[in-house]
Amino acid sequence: MNQNKLRSKKALLLVNPRARKVKNNLHLALTYLQENFGIEIIKKKIESPQDSSHFIQNYKNQVNMVIIAGGDGTLNLAVDALVETGLPLGILPLGTANDLARTLGIPISLFEACQVIATGKKRYIDLGLVNGKHFFNVASIGLSVDITNNLTKEAKLKWGVLAYAITASKIILQSRPFTAEISCNGESKIVKTLQVAVGNGRHYGGGMTIAHDAKIDDQRLDLYSLEVKYCWQFTGVLPSIWQGKYQESFGFRYLSASVINVYTRKPRPINTDGEIVTYTPAHFQLVPLALAIIVPRKLITEKKKLQPVIY
Repeated sequence: MNQNKLRSKKALLLVNPRARKVKNNLHLALTYLQENFGIEIIKKKIESPQDSSHFIQNYKNQVNMVIIAGGDGTLNLAVDALVETGLPLGILPLGTANDLARTLGIPISLFEACQVIATGKKRYIDLGLVNGKHFFNVASIGLSVDITNNLTKEAKLKWGVLAYAITASKIILQSRPFTAEISCNGESKIVKTLQVAVGNGRHYGGGMTIAHDAKIDDQRLDLYSLEVKYCWQFTGVLPSIWQGKYQESFGFRYLSASVINVYTRKPRPINTDGEIVTYTPAHFQLVPLALAIIVPRKLITEKKKLQPVIY
């Protein structure tokens, strides 16, 4: 490994101490990054939603990458500042769902994720933008917001990604359709729907697929509207939602575009990457190749014994 290359790497590591896997893995991750891969680390804990942006702006001239230890919600808090500064992003997938890492093929294995940060390559990805707020994976209105509001930290710690399904099963029977107007590609439709989801990446909600052929650099947004008449019908369409294969006869409306507008009779909250950030009316826009992320080049197949880097 090129020692001069290793010496040149200095990273701001943002840590969400409440993320599901951080407590048991952070010390080991620091050992891998610093001792095994020679990356100089400035570590900061995220204690409030504003911290990510504050730290990135403060250290933007002192580092050549930002590493985030947490899940999709933690990444979402940092995305606007990453776009503004142009710093590349390294991901330690220590959250619950880790959908962006899954989309990009970043390993869940801690050693391999650190290895990707140290030896990977830059890949420029698209971002979604809703009412001026960037998002990685998906923005949704309706059912997913209700699930997010009822998904507790305790459930995520106990059940992991299964917490989404457990919470959803409790919420579905209480959900009621709402009226929305969806406008794109020169057409408008008024629908009764349980959920409108607009995806930029491939995965969301712990491994569900936004669209079966979606990519995070395909320069399109994918929308689906869940228009089943009765909540009990939801269970019958779960396989289609999981695979991202939508059929109108099953109660789905699907479309793709680079600009989408959604209007509702009263303001409804919008969930982006697990965080409620804005309200309808919603203006969605694709931002092509907006951010560089460090992704796998070639992984070492066998975990090696840790050795301090010798300069």
